[in-house]
Amino acid sequence: MKFTKMQGIGNDYIYVNAFTETVSNPGELSIRLSDRHFGVGSDGLILIKPSKVADFEMEMYNADGSRSQMCGNGIRCVGKYVYDYGLTDKTTITIDTLAGIKELILTVENAKVSLVRVDMGEPILEGKKIPVLPEDSTGLNQGAIPQEWEQVDPRADYRNLDQIAEQTVIAKPLDVLGKSYTMTCVSMGNPHCIIFCEEDVRTLALEKIGPNFENHPRFPERINTEFVNVLDENTLRMRVWERGSGETLACGTGACAVAVAAMLNKYTKRSVTVQLTGGDLQITWDEETNHVFMTGAAEIVFDGEIEI
Repeated sequence: MKFTKMQGIGNDYIYVNAFTETVSNPGELSIRLSDRHFGVGSDGLILIKPSKVADFEMEMYNADGSRSQMCGNGIRCVGKYVYDYGLTDKTTITIDTLAGIKELILTVENAKVSLVRVDMGEPILEGKKIPVLPEDSTGLNQGAIPQEWEQVDPRADYRNLDQIAEQTVIAKPLDVLGKSYTMTCVSMGNPHCIIFCEEDVRTLALEKIGPNFENHPRFPERINTEFVNVLDENTLRMRVWERGSGETLACGTGACAVAVAAMLNKYTKRSVTVQLTGGDLQITWDEETNHVFMTGAAEIVFDGEIEI
């Protein structure tokens, strides 16, 4: 099987052109190839496939073999792959994902993509859709829906926060390992729990606390967790613990969720630079459209071939 390893500010994936390659068991293959000692080494596997509703489809698997809805850094690399390898000559393309169809605008220099701007869509703020269980509902069976969630008016305009104030998870308490944290939860197609910290996030023992956030009973589908310092009204610093992959150098949907959370908590303006361990992303939450836009680089690491 031919593959290409790519990375977006350190968030690295193995990409397979499913137009020409057949992958029968992608979850198992992701586990095998993601191993950094006995495999290729990556945060997961992404298949680039034909789509009936968009220019391409992105099918994504985490390093533990679980399916993931979306990855902001991963989808930027998809944009670079399909242009640089001649699958398209368009500089505005659409990608079908489990989190919906995303539009990408490609910046091309010397016949290669240098930057990708992704319309990440509208943030999801309702606890029931993220999902986050209410504090008094953790005794429910996994996936059970608290009764009060069934009373949300589906016709409400959820861009108006006043209409869903009781259903949001903004600056709410969460106990982990006997310590009380304040969390804000946002979904960008996959769920994120954002923790704003006074201590420098670069010194956190993420390998100790990360799994306890990921598998906390209030998150029935597990959770990605971002630990954030507010540097100023235009700049945020974050580290991320990704469900299914552990700590990664970057997370695009996480950076978007962090920016939204910072704006909801009135820490920043609506356009910010998010500093991740692997590099920076520019995130804008447009007030008129309610869409979040992410701009960043994508790079090819190497091409390879492996027997599967």
